[in-house]
Amino acid sequence: MPRLEPGTGKTKWYRSDGAVAVYSALISILIGMAVGAVIVIVVGLLKSNISMAGIWEGIRLVFLGVFSTGRSGGQLSFGFNGVNLGNMLFRAVPLIMTGLSVAVAFKTGLFNIGAAGQYLMGTMGTLSVGLWLGWAGVPTPIAWICAFLTGVILGGLWGSIPGIFKAFLNINEVITCIMTNWIAANLVTWWFDSHEAFKNSAEGGKIGYIIPLKNVGVVTPKALMDVFFKGSQANGGFWIAVLIAIAMWVMMTKTTFGYELRACGSNRHAAKYAGINDKKNIILSMAIAGCLAAAGASLYYLSGNTEFYWSTYQKLPAEGFNGIPVALLAANHPIGVIFSGIFMSMLNISGIQLKYLTAYNEYISDIIIAVIVYLSAFSMLFKTVLSKKIKKGTGGNVNDEPAPVKTEEAEVAEEVEVIREAETFTEEVMDDYKELLDEAAEIVQAETEKGGAM
Repeated sequence: MPRLEPGTGKTKWYRSDGAVAVYSALISILIGMAVGAVIVIVVGLLKSNISMAGIWEGIRLVFLGVFSTGRSGGQLSFGFNGVNLGNMLFRAVPLIMTGLSVAVAFKTGLFNIGAAGQYLMGTMGTLSVGLWLGWAGVPTPIAWICAFLTGVILGGLWGSIPGIFKAFLNINEVITCIMTNWIAANLVTWWFDSHEAFKNSAEGGKIGYIIPLKNVGVVTPKALMDVFFKGSQANGGFWIAVLIAIAMWVMMTKTTFGYELRACGSNRHAAKYAGINDKKNIILSMAIAGCLAAAGASLYYLSGNTEFYWSTYQKLPAEGFNGIPVALLAANHPIGVIFSGIFMSMLNISGIQLKYLTAYNEYISDIIIAVIVYLSAFSMLFKTVLSKKIKKGTGGNVNDEPAPVKTEEAEVAEEVEVIREAETFTEEVMDDYKELLDEAAEIVQAETEKGGAM
């Protein structure tokens, strides 16, 4: 909501709630990056095989790794790197979708920690249907749509399970989400373990992997990504993720359905009193969250150049949990999720560059991400502090109309009016009190006369 500057009445977009949310996220990111730079320096000083020049290279790669073009004459060079940038957008797709999954649930008052299980169900549905239809010779566009929708629907059904328990039994969704995560992991493992046809046993060293969809030609079109980012993994899945994020923003902010979802999230009982079906909306909210998380898996594996390790019963996909910091950094805003997902992906690319171009390992980028995740939990604190600073600078509530300046005569007149009102109030109270005393006296006199007559 835009704020009005007292005295001028002009709109100050940089003082809006959305701008403050962006500022708080940037503070978290900058602190995390600074901590990462400190870690690079400390590790470099402790390792004998890293010189001061190597430390400086590590710091630059932390901040600019996505623009690294390798080494030239022994020195790091930077510029436009289509492969790195394209891979960054490609890796951002599942993060954007799981971030949307968590953000939409947050907006409706629910904590969807079950995105990992929903992601696995989307993987199972997409790969299974994609391979089946590919082997059957179904046209690629139809096979792609069926595979994508199957994964999304399975994820939505899996996400609705915690919603049902929450709506009808008031069981905390965090508990049921954790249970459904591990049930999904074992279910997916059993499914692929019992279907030998899906296993990629034809290629050496691929034991435990599922056949990639590129082998049957069911892949997402490049949509000009191969022109802008030649040689990268980027494809049209990124544009689909962006369109889904925009659609979620429109649904949540511009439709009656979105208003009902947010109303249930703000106060379930008040929403029910207002005539909104709270149970239905809780279930639908978790189902939508499940669809979004599963869509991330579908788009990732429909790229064709990714392979799925089917034995997942001991491990959950990291994308399901990485969606939480993505949503927090974006303040649960669907459009903001796009940028926070790209940023997290950029850090992953920087970690890869650190591993192959310096003596550092890629885990430094994981530490930076962990710090940012930790600080993202404090983004509300940063937001509160910034809001107070803004209000202080504008003289109170920044949305209020500027107060008129009072003259000395006006202040005296106001004080006189207050005194008059106080005197009038006192007189009225005394009159009421006198009436009560008179009534009480009459009652006592009546009781006395009655007693004397007896």
